[in-house]
Amino acid sequence: MISSTALYADQNDPRLEELFASLKTETDMFEANSIANAIWQIWFEHEDPIANSLMTRGVQQMESYSISAALQTFDRLIALKPDFAEAWNRRATINYQMGEYDASLRDIDEVLKLEPFHFGALSGRGLVYMGKQDYFMARGAFLTLLEVYPAMPGVKENILMLEEVLRNGAI
Repeated sequence: MISSTALYADQNDPRLEELFASLKTETDMFEANSIANAIWQIWFEHEDPIANSLMTRGVQQMESYSISAALQTFDRLIALKPDFAEAWNRRATINYQMGEYDASLRDIDEVLKLEPFHFGALSGRGLVYMGKQDYFMARGAFLTLLEVYPAMPGVKENILMLEEVLRNGAI
């Protein structure tokens, strides 16, 4: 018999606790990336087949640059499953891509209410604040991200760059 956790996953999946503990302590970038990929897989899945179908469709639309269609798909998915953190995260990404930074931040807030360790949303928050040229808030977002995923590529470099910008008064 297949366990229910193999069929159903989301931000409430019991496997996440151990994965996050491993991610927080893993120093090897490749091993950490493998852990992060396992977490992404869990976040992507939902017990509801309609939600899964909408998630898959929305991601395919994003990958084919059908941004307006993807936005509509994620709007529908969020209306159907407002507790599905990854749906909010995907819509936050679309809003960021469209330059709708405030809408992206609102969606990121929803992601983090549902999944406080969502490193994708934490990274997105840093990028949004960089786009808004709020370098202090961007630095804070990336520092928080380091607490969850210290080996995430590029984060330390972003922090160093932001500290340089802040030191030089380019706010």
